[in-house]
Amino acid sequence: MKAKQVVRALAALGLIAGNAWAVTAADVTRLGQDLTAVGAEKAANKDSSIPEFSGTQSPLPGWSYGKLREDYWKHKAEKPLFVIDASNVDKYADKLTPGQIQMLKQVKGYTMPVYASHRECGLPDAVEKNTKDGALKAAIAKDGWSLENATMPGVPFPVPQKGIEVMWNWLMRYQGVAAEWPDGYTVVSPRPGTTNPIVTRWNQLSYYPWAKKGQHSPQDAKGLQNGFYYLYSEPAALAGQGTVQRYYFNKDTDTYYYFTGQRRVRRLPSYAYDAPLIGYENQYPADISFGFYGNPDRFDWKIVGKKEVYVPYNNFAMQRFNTKMDDALGPNFVKPALRRYELHRVWEIEGTVKAGVRHSTPKKTLYVDEDSWLVTVGDDYDAQGKIWKAKENYITSQSEIGACVPVASVYNDLISGRYVFDETIVGTGKDLKFYPPEASDPRLTDNFFTGENLGAISDR
Repeated sequence: MKAKQVVRALAALGLIAGNAWAVTAADVTRLGQDLTAVGAEKAANKDSSIPEFSGTQSPLPGWSYGKLREDYWKHKAEKPLFVIDASNVDKYADKLTPGQIQMLKQVKGYTMPVYASHRECGLPDAVEKNTKDGALKAAIAKDGWSLENATMPGVPFPVPQKGIEVMWNWLMRYQGVAAEWPDGYTVVSPRPGTTNPIVTRWNQLSYYPWAKKGQHSPQDAKGLQNGFYYLYSEPAALAGQGTVQRYYFNKDTDTYYYFTGQRRVRRLPSYAYDAPLIGYENQYPADISFGFYGNPDRFDWKIVGKKEVYVPYNNFAMQRFNTKMDDALGPNFVKPALRRYELHRVWEIEGTVKAGVRHSTPKKTLYVDEDSWLVTVGDDYDAQGKIWKAKENYITSQSEIGACVPVASVYNDLISGRYVFDETIVGTGKDLKFYPPEASDPRLTDNFFTGENLGAISDR
């Protein structure tokens, strides 16, 4: 093996740090050949338990928005191949994460139903083209974390050389020009010894200006990476309160919050990173959303390697908006009837808090799907090195944008015994809505996601 190949192999395994070699033109020529257009290995694994990549899936004929997506999924009749529980966890431990293993051993009755694997998470042709066009241009800035010169919408680093590049592949996941939860719930399970959960109801809209037609860069739209709007409808104590956040490619997040009692919008100076979100008894730090949300600048990220892991995938049951919340919630975990696991290849990424910087979880491990660049599962560690939170994203394909997205999340607290069921539409009667680049909606502008507009549209 040539010296360069050896160094790259060691870097991928986390045995050496840093960006030993930049991506080359030869690497990029592999896209669409032995690699998919966005960098995944096309081939099946050795025993075909992970199949060859098959491309973007489409629903069965007859689906339209407002109908249950699960009913139009061609694999909907599948049954689990096996179920992992406390009695057999050691048998499958080589394909489980530390957090999954601890959940199975620690939480009484917790199980993981494992199904056949399907690799059908693709991306639109324009996103694939931008990925190849920009693969030699995208770069991490001199500050060590912010994104420069990427061609968007696309995967900035389809052949990543270091952990921060994988993180930007996740942060730049394609979800159309906007993703909307017209109605949603966040549920925090009861404190041990009590029976009353925390339940909030809300609607939210995320806007991605760089996902419009054509080619865009991080310098466009004044560096806006994501505009976010969130409005509480329940409980009564929070109803009418709302927030607007503006995430950037190279600077701190701006957050504006509308307080109903004051009838005023306030700018919040530190509503990011591990700051606890209002109303959740310190169970919901800001950057835990979807496994990791916000700027990645407080951590040093490294690629540990690629591995095969049983991860949540094709979780169409999580979009059963017409079922009851009681059908989803157990006292100690979300019921397994809504959870589906498949074997997939993932990038294992480890983040450790930088010297001189504080964070309540100084180490994070994320497992990023090779096909979609979505975070599937992750573990957050406390200052004593113990797993604090085991996190899961539930991934499905959304045909209106031709991409897979996380449609709900769970954050299991292995210290307190509580869990957060987040971003769920179960029980709402309304499906998620994703806007393709050509969508027309008056809210999809930079001006909607400002403190001034939040004050104008808030009326309680």
